[in-house]
Amino acid sequence: MPESPSSATSCATSAAASSTASSETPKLSALDRFLPVWILLAMLAGLALGRFIPGLNDALAAIEIDGVSLPIAIGLLVMMYPVLAKVRYNELDTVTHDRKLLASSLVLNWVLGPAIMFALAWLFLPDLPEFRTGVIIVGLARCIAMVIIWNDLACGDREAAAVLVAINSVFQVLMFAVLGWFYLDVLPSWLGLPTQGLDASPLQIAKSVLIFLGIPLLAGYLSRRIGEARAGREAYESRFLPVISPFALIGLLFTIVILFALQGGEITSRPLDVVRIALPLLCYFAIMWGAGYLTGRLLHMSYARTTTLAFTAAGNNFELAIAVAIGTFGVTSGEALAGVVGPLIEVPILVALVYVSLALRRNFPHPQPADAKAALPDRAPRG
Repeated sequence: MPESPSSATSCATSAAASSTASSETPKLSALDRFLPVWILLAMLAGLALGRFIPGLNDALAAIEIDGVSLPIAIGLLVMMYPVLAKVRYNELDTVTHDRKLLASSLVLNWVLGPAIMFALAWLFLPDLPEFRTGVIIVGLARCIAMVIIWNDLACGDREAAAVLVAINSVFQVLMFAVLGWFYLDVLPSWLGLPTQGLDASPLQIAKSVLIFLGIPLLAGYLSRRIGEARAGREAYESRFLPVISPFALIGLLFTIVILFALQGGEITSRPLDVVRIALPLLCYFAIMWGAGYLTGRLLHMSYARTTTLAFTAAGNNFELAIAVAIGTFGVTSGEALAGVVGPLIEVPILVALVYVSLALRRNFPHPQPADAKAALPDRAPRG
């Protein structure tokens, strides 16, 4: 039986003892024990709200500031803040000196990932150019938000995750438009395939990065610095963090409900299109997670850092992908629908991969220091 993803013991004990973790955590909250159920219910609730409440998606879409959906922004900020408040920022140098981790992450995210999505899009959608373009855009938008919580649930290295998403954010601002031009225009022309332009300004991408990563990162950093200065590390991690920890999953569920409510009618009214779009995305998430996991094992990384590498490689920034698709092609376009289907597939797949990761943890040797750091007292059962 795989470990529960929020278990204190699962992140604090060695891999050899992981098979007994479930018996040591009898007081896990209902939110923790039935996480996949709550996520599924949140998805269904969002789809139902968007489908059966007239005008709801239009009302939610209208609540935005400078093109950014305020409800989604609030959900993501609430979701990310508790996880980033757990990061021990004074230990980030142990990650920045890990050249194997940094180099493999850059290759997986910015070389392998876009190339695999390009190949899968053309393999599965050769006759549907709008959906194909939308899927390629999803592959270019590397995750800087939800990956933080998937990594935390799977007991990955929090410090490593913070560094990798920060690096991805910088590369996203610098390279998104360039890679979009290459994969939608240059490479297809070399291969004798139809081309497609992409209008994505660095300013638009920088704004997305600032809102969805910069704000919660700053809040988490200040919480850690001020909290430890006033109460000490032990009190901060044993008293404050357990109080804010549940808000990460609450924010996740709220974000999922809003996201699916915004596009519920579009998704439920075009089920065959959704299935066509889902196939390359399903393959992509599985391939990228597997490539990250295999790379970590081959490079003899610890469980925690292998997990972080796998999830940062597999996740995508759906908010940016949807914003670019809508801004370039229109809200009713096939490209926009492909962006919306992204989280429809990503959320359940990455939740499943959290359980796969925890189940595979017993195959790792005794934890290295990076694993020990990943186990903080705030993972104590909440009963």
